[in-house]
Amino acid sequence: MVLNSGSLNRRIQIRRATGTPDGHGNYVQKWANLGGPIFARRRDVSDAERLSAGVWGNRLVTRFIIRATAFGRGIARYDRLVHEGVTFEIDGIKEVPDNRGFLEITAKTGDIS
Repeated sequence: MVLNSGSLNRRIQIRRATGTPDGHGNYVQKWANLGGPIFARRRDVSDAERLSAGVWGNRLVTRFIIRATAFGRGIARYDRLVHEGVTFEIDGIKEVPDNRGFLEITAKTGDIS
């Protein structure tokens, strides 16, 4: 897989939750954009890969590759990712092998409140 700026042809938005007191001792969770949209490469995981990983049903599992910037390294599993109006839960983030300049975010849809 050759990674370069030209292969990052999608725009994604990272979102982070913040808690706001509701006046009754509880917190209301609100999701807000974290920074601006960033460029990414998208690859949906095949059905065979999903089955072997034990992820089945109505979930779409996708891998997004982004540049390994300070912002990218600050993305956490508790954040969410939005692409083309679809919200994804982040399952994991790792460096792309053999290239420390990029990060791979594995994310899935479904069961998101």
